[in-house]
Amino acid sequence: MGTPNDRVPLADRVERLVAGDGPLPLVAAGDPVLRRVSDPFDGQLDSALLARFVQALRVTMRAAPGVGLAAPQVGVGLRIAVIEDPAPVPEEVAVARARVPQPFRVLVNPVCTPVGSGRAAFFEGCLSVPGYQAVVTRHAEVRLTGQDEHGRSVDEVFGGWPARIVQHETDHLDGTLYLDRAEPRSLSSHQAVAERWTQPTPAEAARALGFELP
Repeated sequence: MGTPNDRVPLADRVERLVAGDGPLPLVAAGDPVLRRVSDPFDGQLDSALLARFVQALRVTMRAAPGVGLAAPQVGVGLRIAVIEDPAPVPEEVAVARARVPQPFRVLVNPVCTPVGSGRAAFFEGCLSVPGYQAVVTRHAEVRLTGQDEHGRSVDEVFGGWPARIVQHETDHLDGTLYLDRAEPRSLSSHQAVAERWTQPTPAEAARALGFELP
């Protein structure tokens, strides 16, 4: 049985959601929308409403702040996500994590497939799991296919930190949270990470907390 909100037409729900100018409220872990496989986008929102929704996602992501945001994180079960990363980190961190700036872009119906066998592990957080971070091992390089907000095809290979971002957001669209993939012993509060685990890699955290890295 659905909730009353589920029975409101999707376009009407999105229209109400984007009626204001400020950031949208974020959905936190425990809400079922974060555990459902999102519906493929197939014109459920007309072009004008889609543009407004994308802009609202952008505003919300920047305000949080974050480097990616998926539609389920604002309660909308559509396969839409946005990413943007100015990569404001020290050079040694950027080099160790292969973190390079990413312009704002919209991912519609994205699919990630691994490229090669490389794996990388780093601390990762999520706007829907506030206050914590954990080490997650992900594919070092992925191929992303799908469309942009204008329906144009996207087929691009991402490596390093950008690959981590698109995998994280695509996971959201499949009902997966980063904690499902995380090393449990690495789970740390933001304060602990800031005080102890600011090194470019999680090697020291692995030694101190007792977990293995790939």
